[in-house]
Amino acid sequence: MAEIRSGRTFNTFLDGSPVELPATINGVRAALPPDLRITFDAELGDAAAEDLFVLMAEWAQKTRPDLLAAKEAVFKRLERGDHSGLISAEEVIDFFGPGEVGTE
Repeated sequence: MAEIRSGRTFNTFLDGSPVELPATINGVRAALPPDLRITFDAELGDAAAEDLFVLMAEWAQKTRPDLLAAKEAVFKRLERGDHSGLISAEEVIDFFGPGEVGTE
């Protein structure tokens, strides 16, 4: 993957460890497999400005197939009814307090 400069990344977690993803058009393009770059350019080229942030975040995730696989595994686990390791909205409110988590 191309070098990612500080301040130009999306941040997430994979298996409890922090992961930085590119958050610039050129950074995402460089980190994508060559066969996805044309589709990436086409989607960004046709996107409305208001959709760019979400679109960039989605494409940044595609630079890390391991991240996508882990995300898919969580969804499959949830579909099976296994909610272990997850925190409910009520638990978040209990921890942070009402009004602290945008639940007004």
